Amino acid sequence: MGKLVVSLDGVVIKEVQITKDKTTLGRRPYNDIVIDNLAVSGEHAVLQMVGADVFIEDLNSTNGTYINGKAIKKQLLSHNDTVEIGKYKIKYLVDESGEYEKTMIMRPGAAAPAYGTTTQALNPGLHAPANHLGAAGAAVTPASIKVLNGAAAGREVVLTKVVTTVGKPGVQVASITRRPNGYAFSHVEGTARPSVNGVPLVGDSVPLRNGDVIELAGTQMQFIHH
Repeated sequence: MGKLVVSLDGVVIKEVQITKDKTTLGRRPYNDIVIDNLAVSGEHAVLQMVGADVFIEDLNSTNGTYINGKAIKKQLLSHNDTVEIGKYKIKYLVDESGEYEKTMIMRPGAAAPAYGTTTQALNPGLHAPANHLGAAGAAVTPASIKVLNGAAAGREVVLTKVVTTVGKPGVQVASITRRPNGYAFSHVEGTARPSVNGVPLVGDSVPLRNGDVIELAGTQMQFIHH
């Protein structure tokens, strides 16, 4: 999971593990992360956890929120990013335990990232019985998405996580969530809504069926679920 290391003038003040869906940051004492400094607004920013990803959003603060020296409104945090609020520097670190795979981001010309999956270690000499699947495991077999256009065309990614985020942070991001009865597609970030089979998403989420074509941030992907 991700953690935040807060420092002032190179001295680490506190470390905070991100465990909640929403973590607030500001000068007021009721925030999850309190930074008692006049350069920091009462309610300065909020961190939102979507699956394994963490977004930071500036709450119209007086002095702004910066990531790696650049002012942001809302942005997906990456490992080693430095958030600057006033004179405080907050480094975002991800525990690279292999428990989560990275967000699949479509960038033209980018090399295909390696996607790791989590395997449960069994005790030596023990084998998991074949019929010992939980209800969710038995109901939903892993689906995959296949990229149809652009530099990444032909790439297929198995949806091993409960929530997989796709798209371009800051432009358009959507999520595919595995549920006991199938998969659902949801809008996460961006002014334009993603579309399924050419129809823009209207509600919060829509169920996905085998062969559905998703389009977001100029990339078309086909949902495959046998």
